[in-house]
Amino acid sequence: QEQLVESGGGLVQLGGSLRLSCEVSGFTPGYHGIGWFRQAPGKEREGIACISTSGTTTDYVDSAKDRFTISRDIAKNTVYLQMNSLMPEDTAVYYCAITYSLPIGLTPRLYDYWGQGTQVTVSS
Repeated sequence: QEQLVESGGGLVQLGGSLRLSCEVSGFTPGYHGIGWFRQAPGKEREGIACISTSGTTTDYVDSAKDRFTISRDIAKNTVYLQMNSLMPEDTAVYYCAITYSLPIGLTPRLYDYWGQGTQVTVSS
């Protein structure tokens, strides 16, 4: 069964950290990248970070550079998003997704399968 399962969200104070996990299972081999996205109420879904299946290529939205790090554990089929120095504007539902398209990037419409999301709330 094809699944992307996010975990690790929660409530954190300003300046705190969270690590999100995305377990990928059941997909036909050949997808090229995994991305993290977020959507706040009333806003469009936004690409945050992505990583190639080899782990050699990553990309970040400007607001995530220097604060967030994407990584993957191939043996566990899991992609992580380490988020540091969190701010209230980071509050959103965070989703992971996979893409069979090349090149990988941060555009949501290029991604083919999505998880259900995990809520991240940053209080001030």
